[in-house]
Amino acid sequence: MATLDSVSAAAATTSKTAASRATIADNFDTFLSILTTQLKNQNPLDPMDTNQFTQQLVQFTGVEQQLKTNEFLETLMLSGQNTAKSDAVSYIGKEVTSSGKTGELTDSSAAFWAYSADAAAANASITIKNASGQVVYNQTGPLGSGPGTFRWDGKGSDGAMKPNGVYTIDITGKDSNGKDVKISTASIGIVTAVDFTGDVPVLTVGSRKVTITDVTDVRIPDVTKPVTATTEEKTDTTA
Repeated sequence: MATLDSVSAAAATTSKTAASRATIADNFDTFLSILTTQLKNQNPLDPMDTNQFTQQLVQFTGVEQQLKTNEFLETLMLSGQNTAKSDAVSYIGKEVTSSGKTGELTDSSAAFWAYSADAAAANASITIKNASGQVVYNQTGPLGSGPGTFRWDGKGSDGAMKPNGVYTIDITGKDSNGKDVKISTASIGIVTAVDFTGDVPVLTVGSRKVTITDVTDVRIPDVTKPVTATTEEKTDTTA
């Protein structure tokens, strides 16, 4: 409905601009015709003051130029909008990284996150919670500095497979001196759709909605990646 309203509003604006331009053009032609007729039939001994006509001519010309400028700006704006939409559509099928802590577990893919540690953590803790806020998985161990990824296959700390859904991750760590290490996390997923009803395109990533301005990285998915990860692989990612 919002899209139809936007189209209707744009069409109404274009129609009004076209109508205004046609009216100005008609009035301008009429003005020139009257001016020419008056100049031809004026009394040579008592000529009319043409200054007023000249001022009106300048005003009509200014209005006409303003309408042309508005038309150019409308065309430029529509062109920019179409380009932005084309760019957003190109995200479909791509793997994107966005700020956040959520990841989605499905039958075909494991929950997947990116992280970045400011320094090496001698003792790090990775905690995963379900949508109700309950801890379903916890892992401890050393964590290297810099960027990395963590893939969870859905098996909880109790050894049971957890249901599909959205989960959140929290990674904390301390260095060898016991000081806290700053560790940021980001969500990773495949874009399946784009919504243009708002001011900013919104990407559909699984069941999540991500504004395009929150995307920090875009890449072609690695089809060679395993859809699930074993405990050893998860341990390797935090080594």
